[in-house]
Amino acid sequence: MKLLLLGFLLWQAANPGADSEQNHLRYERAIAVPAATATDDGQACAILDGQIYAHAAPSLKDLRVYQKTDGQKTSEVPYAVTLSESSEADTEPAKVVNLGMRGKTIVFNLEMPDRSYTDVTLDLDAHNFIASATVYGVADADPPALIKLGTYTLFDLTTQHLSRSTTLHLQEASFHKLFIELDISPAPGAPAFQPEQAIVQGANVPPSREAQTLYSMVATTSAFTQRGRQTIATFNLPARIPVERVSFAVAPSFTGNFSRDVEVVGRTNGAPPSGAEMLTGNILRVRMKQVGREISQQQLSVPATLGANLQADATVEIRVDNGDDTPLPLTLVSLEMRQRRLCFRVPTASDLTLFYGDPKLDAPVYDYARLLSLPADVRTATLAAEQPNAAFVPRPEPLRPLTERHPELLWIVLTRGGAEGTPQQAATLPPGFGSPAEIGRILYTTWLFPFEVTSILLLVAVIGAVVLAKRKFL
Repeated sequence: MKLLLLGFLLWQAANPGADSEQNHLRYERAIAVPAATATDDGQACAILDGQIYAHAAPSLKDLRVYQKTDGQKTSEVPYAVTLSESSEADTEPAKVVNLGMRGKTIVFNLEMPDRSYTDVTLDLDAHNFIASATVYGVADADPPALIKLGTYTLFDLTTQHLSRSTTLHLQEASFHKLFIELDISPAPGAPAFQPEQAIVQGANVPPSREAQTLYSMVATTSAFTQRGRQTIATFNLPARIPVERVSFAVAPSFTGNFSRDVEVVGRTNGAPPSGAEMLTGNILRVRMKQVGREISQQQLSVPATLGANLQADATVEIRVDNGDDTPLPLTLVSLEMRQRRLCFRVPTASDLTLFYGDPKLDAPVYDYARLLSLPADVRTATLAAEQPNAAFVPRPEPLRPLTERHPELLWIVLTRGGAEGTPQQAATLPPGFGSPAEIGRILYTTWLFPFEVTSILLLVAVIGAVVLAKRKFL
């Protein structure tokens, strides 16, 4: 009897329940993969949107990709989630050499980083000016040849409540050295000054436009309210959706110049106003002709990494301060996140589905993610609209010990053992009653069976603890 009971309890401890299956994942999205090309290496990536963050577990740890292999049989497909970021280092300096004057023109060379670039930002110690910069690439030849890259307008119009721009927006180039001719003069209405070489303080080279971060849209609105001088756009976001940039669209019919300060305010629902998070930025557009030069600059996005909605639903307000000007005719405000991609190696039978929506799952560990190497022309897969998983069933609660689920069994065993072996009470207490020797004698004779059952239960508890500690999760 005891051996049978011991075997049953050990089986219960060693089988705590079946591992997780896709039927415990609440949502699914079909993955469409385009046909392979001649140079394809067998990998594909799909862009993840904000809806997945709203319904998946924190950090997307419950994402699973399954492949239908034979009828209704499925197998798990390893994947990796990538985050868009600049493929180059941060902004690098360019060394100014051969700085001098040619008449009233400032001339100098820039020694450029050993990579391709599209923008060069000059550090100019001047204010309220308009300048024309003619840029040449210095070709590696003997003698060196100058290749004209273009003429660019730089300006500082802060006294007109506009903006400042000292960036040369080039086509992508990789010359090791640039030659620049800079003609600078006061802006209309500004005090006169004489051009001098000390105006050029240095230069910096940001990552090329082709290497910069990509963004995906999280939410948009075209509904605005006016609160005093501010134009307000309001968003209600589910928890955990990342917000990392705010972009604006202005009515095409509006051609005026503007510069507006922007506040991005995020507050977790239910939190007091003092718990709000605020970020600031500026949007602007300048298109004009002054001193015979065309000026054109536009910046319609604001970096804004919000943390207010990381753990709970949140309200995000975008406030555009119009000052004393007419409210800006905005047509759209968009919240964006850095582009995330789900990448995987495409199996032979590419009937793939993405499942998610089980916060109890742990993050998977795949060799594919550790050794990820993507080609530049990786196939772009697409995710279908989110659907409820038709086979979804809630995950069962972890299996508790048998004695917790059926405590009556323990009492049955104890009372049965006691009924079989309980001695008749004597009219008087026997000699030695209560002594250690008498307790030991009764424990190992009359109450031996309950004592053995108790020892078995303790053994099962130890074995169960070891099994649960060594359990492997997906």
